[in-house]
Amino acid sequence: MRGRRTPARVIVISAFILKRLALSLVTLVLLSAIVFCVGQVLPGSVGRLLLGPFADHEAVEALNASLGLDRPLLVQYADWIWGFLRGDMGRSYMYEAPVQPFIVEALGNSLKLAAVAFVIVVPTAILGGVVAALNHNKPIDRIISIGGLTMTVLPEFVTGIILILVFGVWLKWLPISAAWPDGAGGFTQIHYLILPAMPLILVLFGYIARMARSGMIEALESDWTRTAVLKGLRWRTVIWRHVLRNALLPTITVIATQTGYLIGGLVVVETLFRYQGIGLLVFTAAKGKDIPMLLAGILVIGIVYTLATLIADLLCAVFDPRIRLGGRQ
Repeated sequence: MRGRRTPARVIVISAFILKRLALSLVTLVLLSAIVFCVGQVLPGSVGRLLLGPFADHEAVEALNASLGLDRPLLVQYADWIWGFLRGDMGRSYMYEAPVQPFIVEALGNSLKLAAVAFVIVVPTAILGGVVAALNHNKPIDRIISIGGLTMTVLPEFVTGIILILVFGVWLKWLPISAAWPDGAGGFTQIHYLILPAMPLILVLFGYIARMARSGMIEALESDWTRTAVLKGLRWRTVIWRHVLRNALLPTITVIATQTGYLIGGLVVVETLFRYQGIGLLVFTAAKGKDIPMLLAGILVIGIVYTLATLIADLLCAVFDPRIRLGGRQ
């Protein structure tokens, strides 16, 4: 009987994974089309921006033609997406160089910043949500809930400036710029990234803590938790083995959806701390109408976001079989 169930379970899991992969592929295709269309409607002419406002009209048109911008949009889109799939992200208009090295470097910087923020905020926020749920309707619950909500609604440039003044200017504990010196080691880079990561941490803490709190309260009030308690299990065992596993399912999804926010990097934060991440790179490309750089940057962020969401779905399916079975009992 067990041998029959195992192949069926493998088939179900495989079908679930294939379905999520297909949805992710459709999402990326739609994203690439939308991004390409948005790039085309940005105000200004590429040739005019590159040659300057006083350039001759014929020279501007000739430059646009040399860049292939006079071709039909479908042809441009097909060439761009085919090149992207082959690893060719195009050539930057502003830097007159291949786009890929800029994207790789900027993405690497954003990954470092996201990793620092992620490592700090996830355990801290989950712990805060769990503590709040275990002390439901008590003062500590209100402090964590209201504090998290307040940090969520505060703009990043406000918290960033406050953090710079407190920790960088007055206390002089942390550098106010994320530009570490050349040849800096890993610990030195982390030291420079702690302050830029703090505005991201403050924003994400509220989202993750509230979701962890909500999941914990729901799990604590469930029938199977009461059954575990009535069976005589220790309260700590009930929390660790029964409550947390089910309570953190929605939290995993929230963490994954916020990964795109971390990887993309807030333009405000990267600008404020002079950090060369992919968010700042995309913003600069949009201002300069550097379409190849803009399209590649946004699509890479979309790929990272989609992969993070896919991983979250798979983790939720591992922890809760009802998800991969579509809610069937």
